[in-house]
Amino acid sequence: MARTFIIDTDTASDDAVALIMALRWPDVEVKAIVTVAGNVGLEQATRNALYTVELCGSDIPVYKGASKPLTRRHEDAQWFHGQDGLGDQGYPAPKKQAKSQNGVEAIIETAKANPGSVLVTLGPLTNVALAVSRAPEIVPLISRCVVMGGAANCVGNVTPAAEYNIWVDPEAAHIVFSSGLAVEMVGWELCRGDANLRQHDIEAIRAMNTTFGHFAIDCNSVAMQANYKQSAEIGIALPDPVTMAVALDPTVATHASKHYVAIEHKSELTRGMTVVDQLGVTGEAVNDATWGDLRKSEPNATVVWAIDIARWKQMLFQVLSG
Repeated sequence: MARTFIIDTDTASDDAVALIMALRWPDVEVKAIVTVAGNVGLEQATRNALYTVELCGSDIPVYKGASKPLTRRHEDAQWFHGQDGLGDQGYPAPKKQAKSQNGVEAIIETAKANPGSVLVTLGPLTNVALAVSRAPEIVPLISRCVVMGGAANCVGNVTPAAEYNIWVDPEAAHIVFSSGLAVEMVGWELCRGDANLRQHDIEAIRAMNTTFGHFAIDCNSVAMQANYKQSAEIGIALPDPVTMAVALDPTVATHASKHYVAIEHKSELTRGMTVVDQLGVTGEAVNDATWGDLRKSEPNATVVWAIDIARWKQMLFQVLSG
């Protein structure tokens, strides 16, 4: 039986590759793709999603969601992905258009119509926050909420403390992590180091000589340069496809554990920081006069600490090869 996926995306170069993975995975049926402002503006993210869907020969509906964060100004990442988000390769406009229904409503209706769906988020969590706020009854209907976002007690990629998706709309992330959704946090750090596509990986993908393979490398050409400029890492970092790999095959996560994760949304210094309580020290004082008498905060997320890099790359090669 096919698994049902709902994908929320700010479609840029790595998002597009993640979409290809989901759309071409054998036992997955993507019911809806919803776009959000993030890496690029909403209109460009929608255009990129539609183009990727058409590239896959799919007719999955694409819906437009939020055009800006809940309370903040939208700040894009075009410097990293290119002005069009797809490496400025001059891809033609898609033939199809997005559906007229609002993306937030599409998430709600799709979740209700498909209990047990997996929700995969590849961008800021604005749409998901709006959906669970308007219709909290969908929370138990979503079996997994696999989030590309955060940095688990490590280096951020937009500030020293924060990863871009969470930083862009920390209020939305706070709502989602507090909602009761079965959040699985796949942090930016998991795409680093050997998880990057190195030169031999890129050459192997080129050698496949497939439309999908060439697209995956070409649309990430600007991102590859930005990756070196930002992190001094050689290769293509693909956080969204890594997250999609975990969503498609949970065994890709070789080390994961449940914790209380707080989202900093008040401080400018640490805005968007994902504060992982590894030792279970967070809690509410039951008796203010008694130090240490705390009601422990319950875990609200499964944090992925490590992945099977060989398996993740094998999955990527599989979907790009045909």
